[in-house]
Amino acid sequence: MLAHSVFFRLKDRSQASIDRLVDGCREHLAGHPGEVLFAVGTASVYDRQVNDRDWQVALHIVFDSHASHDSYQQALRHELFIAAHAETWAQVRIFDADLSVCDASPRQR
Repeated sequence: MLAHSVFFRLKDRSQASIDRLVDGCREHLAGHPGEVLFAVGTASVYDRQVNDRDWQVALHIVFDSHASHDSYQQALRHELFIAAHAETWAQVRIFDADLSVCDASPRQR
């Protein structure tokens, strides 16, 4: 599996701008073939020294394979999302990670 995590820092950090981007993620990026998990949200209220809080919207999509992720990158809805929202971004940070799932945590065994 591949985890695709995207963190958006917006030029306009107002709640209305944040809400528009969250809605755009839901409209254009949810439900692609091979998605195992789709989640979008905003910066947590946690304000600890270790937390990077220089972003407003986080997108997390787990794909069943690299091939599904690669298809998503070329999908029309993904390209429409970028066209509709890219001008609102001050910075985008993307973290892709290969995942393996354990049956249970050691505490549950």
